[in-house]
Amino acid sequence: MTLIMEAFEPFNARLLLDEITERTKLPRSTTHRILDQLVQFGWVEHTPEGYGMGWRTMKYRSHDSINGRIRAEAAPLLHDLQMRTGMVVHLAVLDGSSIHYLDKLGGRAAVTVPSRVGGSNAAHGTALGKSMLAWVDPEELDELYKDGLPQTTRNTIKDTQMLYAELGRIRRRGGLAYESGESFDGVACVAAAIRGRREPLASISLVGRTQDPLERMAPLVLDAARQVSEALLVHA
Repeated sequence: MTLIMEAFEPFNARLLLDEITERTKLPRSTTHRILDQLVQFGWVEHTPEGYGMGWRTMKYRSHDSINGRIRAEAAPLLHDLQMRTGMVVHLAVLDGSSIHYLDKLGGRAAVTVPSRVGGSNAAHGTALGKSMLAWVDPEELDELYKDGLPQTTRNTIKDTQMLYAELGRIRRRGGLAYESGESFDGVACVAAAIRGRREPLASISLVGRTQDPLERMAPLVLDAARQVSEALLVHA
């Protein structure tokens, strides 16, 4: 397994089975059997372009490097989104059952939203988090929430059955997630995930008050997330 994992140099390389066999000097049948196991558990992914590093390996890469790329690709779109709507804009990544804020734009309005760059929040209580959790494997979700869901406000989702139903609705909406007073009282959000080949990489949200018509802004958020997803895939 170690020989195979080390064959992916650079880290984002896409390799065919024969190329991995050549690099590792392992028998072809052995290489194929181990790759199948690594794919099954998420360490390696298999696409029409070949084998590559899977979603589990993201946890062991330099988070600063990955997050820096996400911020760089998202920055112009976040700025455009904030200028077009006048609302607070968030960029966040998923870290287990929490989200980690990478960026926050909004001028004077930003001080009215109790979040901060570098801060964390419960994923299941935010539109940002729910938009990413919707694309996480069910087995991983079960593990994340095996001890229950902590409550932040009276509107926070209370149990896994409610959470899974909400994540299903998000997928049926094409990835749009909403939140109304679930993380902070009086605060509402709409978010969409920035997605990699298999896993969610980050999420973008617009933040307003619970009475704001966020549905009208939703297509802008979805389009911004799509553009960042495509840019990250192109430069992967």
